[in-house]
Amino acid sequence: MKTKTLKKDKVNIITLGCSKNIVDSEVLYGQLKASDIEVTHEATGDDANIVIINTCGFIDNAKEESINTIIRWAEAKQAGIIEKLYVTGCLSQRYMPELQKEIPEVDKYFGTTHLPQLLKTIGADYKHELIGERIITTPSHYAYLKISEGCDRPCSFCAIPIMRGKHISKSFEQIETEVKSLVKQGTKEFLLIAQDSTFYGLDLYGERKLAELLQRISDIPGVEWIRLHYAYPSQFPMDALDVMAERKNICNYIDIPLQHVSDNMLKIMRRGITRQRTEELVQTIREKVPGISIRTTLIAGHPGETEQDFLDLCDFVRRNRFDRLGIFTYSHEEGTYAGTLPDDVPQEIKEERAAIIMEIQQEISTELNKLKVGKVMRVLFDRKEGGFYIGRTEFDSVEVDNEVLVDAKTNFVRIGDFANVLIESAEDFDLYGKVIS
Repeated sequence: MKTKTLKKDKVNIITLGCSKNIVDSEVLYGQLKASDIEVTHEATGDDANIVIINTCGFIDNAKEESINTIIRWAEAKQAGIIEKLYVTGCLSQRYMPELQKEIPEVDKYFGTTHLPQLLKTIGADYKHELIGERIITTPSHYAYLKISEGCDRPCSFCAIPIMRGKHISKSFEQIETEVKSLVKQGTKEFLLIAQDSTFYGLDLYGERKLAELLQRISDIPGVEWIRLHYAYPSQFPMDALDVMAERKNICNYIDIPLQHVSDNMLKIMRRGITRQRTEELVQTIREKVPGISIRTTLIAGHPGETEQDFLDLCDFVRRNRFDRLGIFTYSHEEGTYAGTLPDDVPQEIKEERAAIIMEIQQEISTELNKLKVGKVMRVLFDRKEGGFYIGRTEFDSVEVDNEVLVDAKTNFVRIGDFANVLIESAEDFDLYGKVIS
């Protein structure tokens, strides 16, 4: 059992949830290091005496994981393994009074905007001069780039505005400073993220400025890939597509969560778009950026979803043949508009519908992958695992999309480098090939 000593503090940061939380933890990491506090991220050892858990509170599974993690570290504190336990992030922001009551072993809970207070509690000063700087926890060749915080959209199912507040864009200058700093650290790929990336700039500049932001980042020397995530379909800024088409270092890739397609569901979900406009948008994206890979996310079992709504969704997926697709089962969230509606689709039906959609997508993915056999593709290699070097093309994002595997016995590449790969075979969600240069 550990006892309190005069030994210098060491902090272990545990990150749960989405890529936006990763960025927040990386900012925290940088601030602590700047105050000369020893810090690690998700360390497996037990030499840290302070643990900070950055939680997620978005859907039921994420909330359960966050609570279980807090309880596990609360027990570690009671056992004397650690001395201090702090909790921050979305779950803490949303359920602070309940958490304080149910898990009082935590020394203090903080919300999503309480970084200065958290640092002060640990004995660190918030350093304003570090704005735009952070220590990345991902492999050094790629980094998430959060261009804004919060969201102004009224989607029925989403609790993000409750936890993260209104949309606030970072300035051009702040983002450019951050990119230049990361390039110096060896970062080649920048994954643009936000709750709604298409809203970027409206609050600061009076109009949507995503296209100009893409241009500015693209112009920075050392930026090899820019990847756009979480584009909201309603009122999509079409000029961003023109920039994507003309700039070679902007990936032919867009992550655009459509959530549903039937007019009935789009209205209930408060998405501000119709089926016809959704279909037209997908067509326009493909026309303006030939060869683009479109990733989308859907929801199964939202309140009010009828069998016909679901059949319409299946038809939409089959016809549009998305390159990448994920689907969630609806999670009833208090405080949201949908939370006031009857949760009228049984859980087993939600899961069955999600499985059917993924079966359709698996067939599509297999067919699209087979078309790549015999082609040479530029691949960025992320890691070595199980006898393979594993990387991604410009059409695939980190963790959620397809990967390219090359045999480590007969090929050699350096992690973080690009290489040209001849695709020799294809599976449902993976490609296999050999390095040719």
